[in-house]
Amino acid sequence: MADVATSSNSHVLSSRAGSWLSKDRFYDSLSWAVPVLIVVLWEIAARAQWITAQVLPAPSSVAVTAWNLARNGDLFVHLGVSLLRVVAGFLIGGAIGLALGVLVGFSRLAQALIDRSIQMVRAIPFLAMLPLVIVWFGVGEVAKIFLVALAVLFPIYINTMLGIRQIDPKLMELARVIGMKWPAVVRRIILPGAMPAILTGVRYALAHAWLALVIAETLATTKGIGFLAMDAREFLQTNVILLTMIIYAIIGVAADALVRSLEARFLSWHANYAKGGK
Repeated sequence: MADVATSSNSHVLSSRAGSWLSKDRFYDSLSWAVPVLIVVLWEIAARAQWITAQVLPAPSSVAVTAWNLARNGDLFVHLGVSLLRVVAGFLIGGAIGLALGVLVGFSRLAQALIDRSIQMVRAIPFLAMLPLVIVWFGVGEVAKIFLVALAVLFPIYINTMLGIRQIDPKLMELARVIGMKWPAVVRRIILPGAMPAILTGVRYALAHAWLALVIAETLATTKGIGFLAMDAREFLQTNVILLTMIIYAIIGVAADALVRSLEARFLSWHANYAKGGK
């Protein structure tokens, strides 16, 4: 009887998992319906000359431009430079933001000493800091990486701090009562409890990183996706400008997919993430 019950339970769980998987695949496919429809209507409108090529070139024209830039290697050079800048800035800013978020999340003293200053800097408009950054670092690679790191720091810092602060005090009290060692508390209570907020911060930070890079690559530079867009603007090459926008969109989708895979890996215990709730 026990074997029959176990087999029945396994069958039910397997059916539910299959149901959730099929729903996830359906909604994932459905999410592409609107973008595909927009591209199709855009192509039709361009071919029918309802919109001029100078205002909005057809997707097929943008695809030809992408092929030509990829064939001569220019596209990969600019893309590679931009990716290196983003990765370097994200790692630096993310590490600092995570460290400060953990410190302030655990210590009220650290919050009193650090948080207000960080919030004041965060309130300064990003473009307003650009002249000072140029004075400090010039217009070289250091300035561009600094701007990306600065943009990444704040969302990761805030979400890490809030994630730690929102952990249920009852769980911490339980850990204290049962005599759980501090490393185990961090590994089994604090990190799992704060991880949803931290990954949300990573998602926002990735978006802010590319926004900062676009601004950074308007400085004196000869390489990067931002430079490609600015150079195309000077020569009224709308198809190249649209190509850079599409590249940013593709990178954004890829980055979001990466964060979702991290959520699936680290938050499999969470009902919302295990069932594809996000």
